[in-house]
Parts: sequence; C-alpha cells; structure tokens
Amino acid sequence: MQKNKIAIIGTVGLPAKYGGFETLAAHLVTQLSSKYNFTVYCSKKKYTKQERIQTYKGAKLKYIPLEANGIQSIPYDTIAILHAVFTSDVLLILGVAGAWILPFVRLFTNKKIIISIDGIEWKRDKWSTLAKLYLWWAEKMAVRYSHIDISDNESIQDYTALRYQTISRVIEYGADHTLMVKPTLEDVQKYPFLQEEYAVKVCRIEPENNVHLVLEAFKMEQKTNLVLVGNWNNSAYGKALKKQYENCNNISLFDPINNQREIDLIRGNASLYIHGHSAGGTNPSLVEAMYLQLPVLSFKVSYNITTTENKALYFSSSEELIGQLNTLSKTKLKQLGTDMKAIANRRYTWNTIAKQYDYLIQEALISEEKSSVFSKIQKLDPLFLQEFQLSHLQNNTFFYENS
Repeated sequence: MQKNKIAIIGTVGLPAKYGGFETLAAHLVTQLSSKYNFTVYCSKKKYTKQERIQTYKGAKLKYIPLEANGIQSIPYDTIAILHAVFTSDVLLILGVAGAWILPFVRLFTNKKIIISIDGIEWKRDKWSTLAKLYLWWAEKMAVRYSHIDISDNESIQDYTALRYQTISRVIEYGADHTLMVKPTLEDVQKYPFLQEEYAVKVCRIEPENNVHLVLEAFKMEQKTNLVLVGNWNNSAYGKALKKQYENCNNISLFDPINNQREIDLIRGNASLYIHGHSAGGTNPSLVEAMYLQLPVLSFKVSYNITTTENKALYFSSSEELIGQLNTLSKTKLKQLGTDMKAIANRRYTWNTIAKQYDYLIQEALISEEKSSVFSKIQKLDPLFLQEFQLSHLQNNTFFYENS
C-alpha cells in the first residue's frame, strides 16, 4: 500500500537543535515514518555542509537557503509550501508566516492543509507594529484556508473559536524525551551551583518572557539562587539585562545549551522552575520541567494556568514572585512537583502527541470543510426552517402512534 506524503513546514530543520517545533518534527518523524513518507524543510543557514544530511529517520530533508525565523520566515515558508504542493498530499505547517499563499493553494490544488498557529504570535512584544499587523492578518488566513488548525492550548482554542467561529484541535507537546541526570564530579566542577538548592529558568530572552521581572525579583530577594539559560546576545534587551545582572551573587547566567543531557542536568537538579512566559500557548520548556517533576512558579496568564491545570503557583509582578519565594516550604515544593509530574505523565508524552497528529492527518485526507462552532442547521435558509417548522406543527402525530 502506497504511503501518503506529508510535508512538515516551518521548522529550522532536523536533526533538531533549536526549539519546540523542531522537537515536535523529530518525534513525529520517529513515530510515524512507518505510516507516512515525510519531507521536512530545513534552513541551510543553520546547518554546516557536513551537517546537511539528506534523510533523517526515514524522512527526506530539503534545504532552503534562508533563515527560518524573523522576517525571512515569510519567504522561507512560502518556498517550502510551493515545493510541497507538487510533492506532498498533506502540508503540516507550523506557524503562520507563510499563510498569505494558502488561499492560492486552496484555489488551485486539492492539497490538504493542517496548520499550527503557534500561540497568538502577533501579540508578542518583540515584533514591530508592521510585523504585528502582518501576523494578525496571516493568522486569519491560516485559520480560514486550512482544513484543520491546531491550538497547542485550550486557551488558544477559545481565542480562535471566538475570533473565527471554528473549532481548532488542541494538541500540546511531549516532554518524555527529557532525562533525570545525576551529577558527576565533572558536572559539579563545571557547574558548582549543583551542590546547592537553586531555581532555574530556561527561555528565549524576550520581553514577553518577563526575564527582567524575574531577575529583579531574585536580585531583591537574595536568599534563593537562580540559574537562567537563554540567548542573551540576540537582542539589545538581552545584552542590557546580562550586563545589569551578571554580577549578582545569587544569579548565574548562561548562553543557550543545546546538549540534551547538559540542559536536563541543570533543570532536573533544580528545586524550583520559574516560568515567566506571558504570550503563546503551551510552552515546551514548561511541560519539560513538569515532566522532570519540578515545582512550578509561573507567570499568571490563562495559557500557563491551563497547562498546569491551575495546580502550580503564580505571580504577576516581581513583588508577587518574591512573596511566593518567601512562603515556599519543602512540603509544598514536594507536593507541587508531584502534581506537575502527574499532569505531564497524563498529557505530555510523545506517544500521545504522535497519535493525535496521526488522527488529524487521517481526518485531513478526507475532510472538505472545517468544523464550525455553529451547527449546520444554523446555516440553513431561515425560510426553509420556517416552512419545515410549519409542516412539523401541522403533523402532530407521535412516532409511536403510527400504525
């Protein structure tokens, strides 16, 4: 039996060495290649000539000579979509950057489109006003012209239902690729903070991740150590924060760590995870921390509350974060960690996530229209409904009275 061809568009590429979408692509390919022929589009800019392999775990890799993020993500995704139209049956598009071309794909082809809108991207503070306007419009195009759209969080599903009157599918992220790592002597020599209790935060250094708020709280509180891993040198915001806080005695700042064992070593041996994200949906770093059984102290927005099922602790300011830090007991920390692990085991495993994507691909292959929040009867002509109602009222014999 011939396998359907699936294109994965919108990632930096494979092998994964960047973020959540790349990790997702890696696990979909790993778990579903026996059932589908995958093609994954990759950024030539992020892989050296030696790293540009042609296949990965059964998936074909196609390289595009552009960056996958920032303003170049628009032509990057567009080129991938145009290529996939001629080579694949289903286009799985991660992000909305190339959504401007989807009306033409729907008009001139019969290809099926599944799109993950990646949170509410246009609300992120890092974008200029012009970029926000484009992303706002592109999100609309993505939802309108896809056969199925994916929200990675129930709060995002509520948002798309209200704005577009369609029912998106909620699929989150897996976290069971993370590892509990016991520190070796060499690890402790490299990272002396492993010998003490510390809080940890791993994120991109962007304003909507409230890095400034978290750093200020720990600078003021002083009693708790903080280890923060992120891309400090990618923006003026990050460079300024690093300069301001790098000499604080209880704060350790590190550049991005791509080695899985090393980042899990730092996260898994922490006593507390600080999650400052205020935009987006289900964040991979949060569900990974939950899977590692870390107690979570999270910024108070609907996405984070939904992800943690309202069982974490929350803050909205530096003062609230300090208050939470000062009232935490070992008993409370242990219970928080147990609660987070139970949620992660139930919801955030790659086997579960891959099955959900499998079902969506099967649905997309046979679907002709999107699911609406309104029932089909509400779309019927009012005159027809009125006629039907009158006919029904004239015939008042019950079904069990027919002879």
